[in-house]
Amino acid sequence: MKKIVSTDKYPATIGAYSQGVEKNGILYTSGQIPIDPLTGKLITGDFSKQVQIVLSNLRIIIEEGGFTVDNIVKTTVFLKDLDNFKTVNEAYKEFFKNDFPARSAVEVSKLPLNADIEIEAVCIK
Repeated sequence: MKKIVSTDKYPATIGAYSQGVEKNGILYTSGQIPIDPLTGKLITGDFSKQVQIVLSNLRIIIEEGGFTVDNIVKTTVFLKDLDNFKTVNEAYKEFFKNDFPARSAVEVSKLPLNADIEIEAVCIK
């Protein structure tokens, strides 16, 4: 049976989807964009700050589902500008410390709310 992961520590979804879904010890998060969890507003401008907000939002959902950052085995990063890939790498070094998950990075033409970045994750206990 699947379990829907939802938290009020993060703004409500902007569409017909769950923040996360867990089944058989695997958690799938929906893609996270740089929305400030306190204001519900999209963060723009400083790309480094955007990445940090996205990773922080992922952590909130992952922990709400009973998982930790160490349980992340795969992420997919969607970028409007692949030239920002270096900034993502720097943020990953701080967020994951040593054991990095597998990752795909894709440049896209547009993201929800016209965000510059979106990251989704898969976690396994």
